[in-house]
Amino acid sequence: MSLDVRESVPLAPLTTLGVGGPARYFAEAADEAAVVEAFRFAEARGVPLFVLGGGSNLLVADRGVDALVLRVRVRGIELLRGRGEEGGGEASSGEIGGGAEAGRALVRAGAGEAWDDLVARSVAEGWAGVECLSGIPGDVGATPIQNVGAYGQEVAETIVEVRAIDRATGAAVVLSGADCGFGYRDSRFKRAWRGRYVITAVTFALRPGGAAAVRYPELQRALAASAGGAAPPLGEVRSAVIALRRGKSMVLDPADENGRSAGSFFMNPTLAPGAAAGVLARIEAAGVLAPGEAIPRYPADGGRVKLSAAWLIERAGFAKGTRHGAAGISTRHTLALVNRGGATAEELLGLARRVRRGVLDRFGVALSAEPDLVGFAPGEIDDLVGGAHL
Repeated sequence: MSLDVRESVPLAPLTTLGVGGPARYFAEAADEAAVVEAFRFAEARGVPLFVLGGGSNLLVADRGVDALVLRVRVRGIELLRGRGEEGGGEASSGEIGGGAEAGRALVRAGAGEAWDDLVARSVAEGWAGVECLSGIPGDVGATPIQNVGAYGQEVAETIVEVRAIDRATGAAVVLSGADCGFGYRDSRFKRAWRGRYVITAVTFALRPGGAAAVRYPELQRALAASAGGAAPPLGEVRSAVIALRRGKSMVLDPADENGRSAGSFFMNPTLAPGAAAGVLARIEAAGVLAPGEAIPRYPADGGRVKLSAAWLIERAGFAKGTRHGAAGISTRHTLALVNRGGATAEELLGLARRVRRGVLDRFGVALSAEPDLVGFAPGEIDDLVGGAHL
């Protein structure tokens, strides 16, 4: 067997939070054949298979994970040539540059490629479409699952295809981006397709010479002085995004006291119009608004209203730097829960529950955890992952 399977491998060092127990079994897959071997190994031993990406959006239970944890290491970044919207074609040798078709550059990246490396390479080539997603840790293969987004962009805008292995058959399949059911931090991979596929590659349609997507107010303000009214270069947008993320401790940095986190721990809640009106009235009645202050709100899909989870958390009385044992809220961003050193998963969940309950009691909004919570028993985390989007 070419798959090298190890037992009792610590998972905490493989996550950005640095928390959690061991994997019962652990293996890495450099190609699709190894992925299929992993299916067979897990099935033969009667254990689940859990795919670990870059570990940046994950909280592992203190007891660990009773499963085969598979790290997909399929690599490579290719420019696809000689193909249109629907058909197949041949890939180039892997050099990125030229070859765009119908105003698009179709770029296929292995699931094991670091996401920010792909963004950096695309920006360097002048291909627009992912520049605002700079500085996000993790692997390419995780981006369709979460529909990764930041500063006004989402990967759903550029994903053309997802290549995956069907766990039921062991066969490779190609899923169109249109079929992935993308929504706010959501996709069919998290719902109807949960546990069905292991992603091995993703194809993105980028725009050679395209203008940067500067839609997010905070990013617009950061670029206003330097842009002077003109469309800023992609490289300048990337630098501005990374600077904004660094200011919130959202860039991996071992020297940062807030560095051990999973990024945003809570999703921004999206509410139906009727529910939103009631919540907004409740917030106004709570006396938490400064004179002339407006409640941050944004339009969302289906006429829903998106609120700022960070703003709600702060107005519910949770200050930056709040501690709960060795866990805490970042000193720079209230959406990030951090490991101050030696924190346990239970401490982080305890803090998350305190925050969620405080926001719910004060404003009637139930926040939902964004990271994957893995290794927990049925019922242990239902309060954090269900019923949050009113």
